[in-house]
Amino acid sequence: MNSSLPQRILIVVTRRIGDVILATPVIHSLRQAWPTAIIDVLVFGSTAAVLKNNPEIDRIHTIEERPQFFKHLKLIGSLWRRYDLALSLLPGDRPTLYAFLAGKKSLGLLLANRQSRFKQWLLSDWVAYEPTQRHMLLNHLALLAPLQVTSIAKVSVYWSQEDERLVSQHIQTIDHQRFVVLHVYPKFHYKMWQMQGWVKLAQWLTQQAYTVVLTAGPELAEQTYVNALALQIPACINLAGQLSLSQTAALIKKSAAYVGPDTSVTHLAASLGVPTVTLFGPTDPVRWGPWPCSWRALENPWHRFGDQVKGNVSIVQGQGLCVPCTLEGCDRHIESYSDCLLQLPVERLIKGLKVFSIFNA
Repeated sequence: MNSSLPQRILIVVTRRIGDVILATPVIHSLRQAWPTAIIDVLVFGSTAAVLKNNPEIDRIHTIEERPQFFKHLKLIGSLWRRYDLALSLLPGDRPTLYAFLAGKKSLGLLLANRQSRFKQWLLSDWVAYEPTQRHMLLNHLALLAPLQVTSIAKVSVYWSQEDERLVSQHIQTIDHQRFVVLHVYPKFHYKMWQMQGWVKLAQWLTQQAYTVVLTAGPELAEQTYVNALALQIPACINLAGQLSLSQTAALIKKSAAYVGPDTSVTHLAASLGVPTVTLFGPTDPVRWGPWPCSWRALENPWHRFGDQVKGNVSIVQGQGLCVPCTLEGCDRHIESYSDCLLQLPVERLIKGLKVFSIFNA
């Protein structure tokens, strides 16, 4: 593909928040290579907030996961051949079609199989998507090779001055950086730890003279769970449902450390350079391990098995011959739970924290 400077670029990443966060290295790399280009993104409306304050993006287009027919048609009409270059960071039908419709030239990640041939035909060029052996961030960056753009493995997170001010108000009673953020509730049950484990971890942190700050998103189930947990941690600060995603990032940046399961917030924490401990069970860290802040090598930081530490990130993995199964819980659906996580003892997480010097003073 010709790597001459495009004036208008669209990046399509219509999937979950974690995928969007791990797309920011592509945005950053393109902005560094082509600083005067207009760079827009197309994401689901439910994920747009994570990019809201990103100064490297000119415009955020949104579409719902299951849009009404006329809304979908309106979006397609607004994108039609509007861009010199459109990139699809996902191998699915819809993102590939969006890139084809939006770009005079289009480039996408696709599976190298017979079923994807019609999508290969649609695009100006494509790069093989590696579904098992390559980290998702590296899959994204592989798209830059045909453009002759240098890949920069840097996850970018931004927040506003107002976010900073509001967060400072919430933690004004805490000594500087003497708190640890626990983000305990993942989107799906199969990524959950057990509540009494969080209680014991909070008790240990309190004994180390750290205040525990609990965070959670706006969903009722999250807030109900975290509110119940907070009742068992008398000295904690409960911010469940009170912070936006960007404000949560600003909070984590001020903290001494962060602990959480396999969630988008954990990816944010890792990118901020804060000591980050995360619980992994069914999920394969080769594909989805949080990208350490200082890891710039274009190679995977994680192995598939065992507890690991890279830079500011400590992965604590559930045990069992089936781990990681890459399935949605022991009952194989997103509302089921994973025994490998439920049986994980708190001592393993404490050990994960102790790899960082601040917990060995």
